Amino acid sequence: QVLLVESGGGLVQSGGSLRLSCAASGNINSADPMGWYRQAPEKRREMVARIVNGDDTNYADFVKGRFTISRDYTKKTVYLQMNSLKAEDTAVYYCHYLSGYTNYWGQGTQVTVSD
Repeated sequence: QVLLVESGGGLVQSGGSLRLSCAASGNINSADPMGWYRQAPEKRREMVARIVNGDDTNYADFVKGRFTISRDYTKKTVYLQMNSLKAEDTAVYYCHYLSGYTNYWGQGTQVTVSD
């Protein structure tokens, strides 16, 4: 069983920064991808960033240059450093882990960016 617990969300002004953390427990394979998705009200959940096999990272176009994903394999933790935040980044952010064909999700953490 895999459990993902996010932390670090909150309220920040436009242009500010936040750092999200996702602590994983259970059978985590370091070769499997972990990442972050987000879902704004009345919108579909969308991929923000993910990291696979060490330093192989992928970012959505709307966060490139602003967000950075990293992973501490010894702590089974993935981070999302979010800089230059915009109002449109407001959403619930979910940690994600993919093992084979099984998707694991955290409970989500709210990020609110005020103008």
